[in-house]
Amino acid sequence: MTDAHVTDSGIELPVYYDHKDVEGKNWQQELGSPGQYPYTRGVYPRMYRDRFWTMRQYAGFASAEETNQRFHYLLDCGQTGLSVAFDLPTQMGYDSDHPLSEGEVGRVGVAIDSLADMELLFDRIPLDQVSTSMTINAPACVLLLLYELVAEKQGVDTRELRGTIQNDILKEYVARGTYIFPPRPSMRLVTDTFAYCNEHLPNWNTISISGYHIREAGSTAAQELAFTLADGIAYVEAGLAAGLEVDQFGPRLSFFFNAHNNLLEEVAKFRAARRMWARIMEDRFAAQDPNSLKLRFHTQTGGSTLTAQQPHNNIVRVAVQALAAVLGGTQSLHTNSFDEALALPSDESVTVALRTQQIIAHESGVTDTVDPFGGSFAIESLTDELEAKAEELMAEVDRIGGAVAAIEEGFIQRQIEDAAYAYQLAIEREEKIVVGVNRHTGDERPEMRLHRVNPAVQDGQLERLAKIRGFRDQDEVDQALARVRAAAKGTDNLLPPMREALAAYATLGEVIGVLREELGEFKARLAIQV
Repeated sequence: MTDAHVTDSGIELPVYYDHKDVEGKNWQQELGSPGQYPYTRGVYPRMYRDRFWTMRQYAGFASAEETNQRFHYLLDCGQTGLSVAFDLPTQMGYDSDHPLSEGEVGRVGVAIDSLADMELLFDRIPLDQVSTSMTINAPACVLLLLYELVAEKQGVDTRELRGTIQNDILKEYVARGTYIFPPRPSMRLVTDTFAYCNEHLPNWNTISISGYHIREAGSTAAQELAFTLADGIAYVEAGLAAGLEVDQFGPRLSFFFNAHNNLLEEVAKFRAARRMWARIMEDRFAAQDPNSLKLRFHTQTGGSTLTAQQPHNNIVRVAVQALAAVLGGTQSLHTNSFDEALALPSDESVTVALRTQQIIAHESGVTDTVDPFGGSFAIESLTDELEAKAEELMAEVDRIGGAVAAIEEGFIQRQIEDAAYAYQLAIEREEKIVVGVNRHTGDERPEMRLHRVNPAVQDGQLERLAKIRGFRDQDEVDQALARVRAAAKGTDNLLPPMREALAAYATLGEVIGVLREELGEFKARLAIQV
């Protein structure tokens, strides 16, 4: 018999909750009404009664042309926003012809080397009519500037552009690993982006502070909540240290959370996150703009919960997770495809994933009233307990000196690693049941049509890159890169000279290469000592 009465965060569940579990609760102070401080019940008064969350399927593979075709397919299927996956060389700031890019071009996302690729990626997509999210971190400002340049070529008023760059470098050091520069120079790029967008792209979300990858690395829900908000505090402090006012950039901060299978705990996590962030911004940073207090977030269903065994079971997992996100009040949602434990999503599987969102939106009834779980004895108790656990962890991060110091000291990494190890042991001991993996395994071997990236993509990308280098004005590129170097040596905002270089068709690798030389590269310390 398994112990099914403890959440993933170790919260023990009674047989049932009742009024005694919420005695003494100040309902108005701790919940308020939807759209009112502390936003526990949602950041907007009418939520999905006015409009659904943005249905934003994450997509990107092979060439810019092929990804553009997938974008058009998804928009035709009813997707309401774009979300771009970039290949590993792009994420690491290398051009496709760099030796380290060999074999990785276009594999886990789209390859973007220059403005020419970005123009192809958004061909026939009116950027004044869609919002775009880009999962990019160390070179985030480069991809943002390329997007801005494409919009200009389309004749779009760039001040009206809507979207998000992930731009959350801190979680890369603890969970994901696509960092380039050391933490403190990386924070300069983040705050330079805050300042640039405040002036030039006022409707753009300058960062998506990401708990998603913290959870994917093995954290509990409480750890995801704590370390995500701790990173958020670090970004606010960095913005203030750079001379910005909190209400200049606070309204454009956004968050990115994971949704796992424990529906009640996940709903409670999202509600606790809103309440905690509102209080942090008001009490700790004295934010005055109500929009600075509102935690707006994108959700992605849990990639690490998908199983290669009995992959069609993943459709049910994704539906449960998506429902948790909607009941928790998400502003944007990506639903994973059932075949993602085996390959990049096929057209069939990504359509099922999108239809899952549409069925929840139109058929489930949960969008007809705001915060339908609000006032539940179980949900309110779990919201309080998750908040308490998260605050305890955040206090320890503060004691160490904040998120950057806690990362440099290894505290956050150790917490996540310990949680991941405990979770794996629980599966192996059958204390936690995963259907199709350690229980109800069967012998099912379904026929699957998996999406495969053509290896010839790399050859085509190298050919286009060579043409770009052949037609551009090399003197103009060299002079622009020299201005990037001068800014990196000093304290000027890096984005304006980078924009000039990219407009002249300097490549991503060339721009990042200058910054590598001036800002340095981060080398992770080995956890194992020999």
